[in-house]
Amino acid sequence: MTSLKQQTDAQIAKSRQAKPEFMQAMDNLMEKAREFEQGKAALVVGQKAPNFSLPNAQGEIITLADLCVNGPVVVTFYRGDWCPYCNLQLRALQAILGDINELGAKLVAISPQVPDESLSQSEKSALAFHVLSDQDARVASSYGVAWQVPELILQHMRKDRGLDLAHINNGNGSVLPIPGTFVLGADGVVLWRYVDVDYRTRAEPADILTALKTYHA
Repeated sequence: MTSLKQQTDAQIAKSRQAKPEFMQAMDNLMEKAREFEQGKAALVVGQKAPNFSLPNAQGEIITLADLCVNGPVVVTFYRGDWCPYCNLQLRALQAILGDINELGAKLVAISPQVPDESLSQSEKSALAFHVLSDQDARVASSYGVAWQVPELILQHMRKDRGLDLAHINNGNGSVLPIPGTFVLGADGVVLWRYVDVDYRTRAEPADILTALKTYHA
């Protein structure tokens, strides 16, 4: 089976071929971001995760407290359905959802998009886990993964992708989450995490399952 890293690496290679100057600029930007340790404020293992109350794609309010009632929870933050790396990630998570559920855990994905635009109807039907809307990025901020998006990326989104972030996120035009993933115990304490300011890299599904198996060991 192709790993998520292999899929994202292929997407990176495709983007380098199509837009080499932009991708080189992104490499430089990500290196600079790492120098400033962006993402170092993210929740760490052993820390209690803040509760949240957010609408899903159908407008229902979902809380972390309710999700944790029967076992561990995997919480992943992603940028939006317009991001090809995010789409690869969501599909990869859907592929292991049965394994996650068998380990007694639940999965929830959070982005800043408004509920009715976060996914198409077909995508809503394909994903069997909650996709929640954190429009003002308050939950992302409480988890330490909110990121003030550099102008380079905003310009790329506007000019090359035709994306209006303020419209997509209902007013929030400059803050996106660092794509972080947290495995929480039933008590809401962080058991494992993956946080990287480079949006082109994501938590490997196999590592998430390993963390869940360790919880039950």
